[in-house]
Amino acid sequence: MSHNADITPKTLVGDLLKNYPQLEEKLIEIAPVFKKLKNPVLRRTVAKVISLKQAAVVGNVSLAKLINELRKAAGLEEADEVEEFFQSIKEKPNWVDENKIVKEYEAREDLENGNHPAAKVTKDILTLKEEENYLLITPFVPAPLIKIMEEKGFKTYTEKAGDEKFKTFVKRT
Repeated sequence: MSHNADITPKTLVGDLLKNYPQLEEKLIEIAPVFKKLKNPVLRRTVAKVISLKQAAVVGNVSLAKLINELRKAAGLEEADEVEEFFQSIKEKPNWVDENKIVKEYEAREDLENGNHPAAKVTKDILTLKEEENYLLITPFVPAPLIKIMEEKGFKTYTEKAGDEKFKTFVKRT
């Protein structure tokens, strides 16, 4: 790809760093959580599937700020319409119920060790009965995994539960 690659909310972090390797430090400065991308395993896995829109959620920064600072550092013009791409986090739905959790998977350690939780999560949620909730705990919003689960017909809801701790509830639709 050439150096005039655009930077938008849909740009994948991996592509951004491939096209603009000099932006890695800028990305970490804006959202320190991305220091983890120095880990080659996460660089190969997470960076390939996470978009800047998802990265803003993970890094807990405004999408407009993330895109515009990266664009500025890359010598591109600022984008005006960025905020409209950003959807606020959904209200907590009434099906989310701590008492209905039948299985919990604390994926933080696996992720630190470079093991992708997708296969385990997929296997786990397929055993859910109608009223049951599944709880996935991750160090960031597991956006690619949420997409997979929703495509399989599951409902999901993610909330921030602390520093580098996100709870994603899953239920059959």
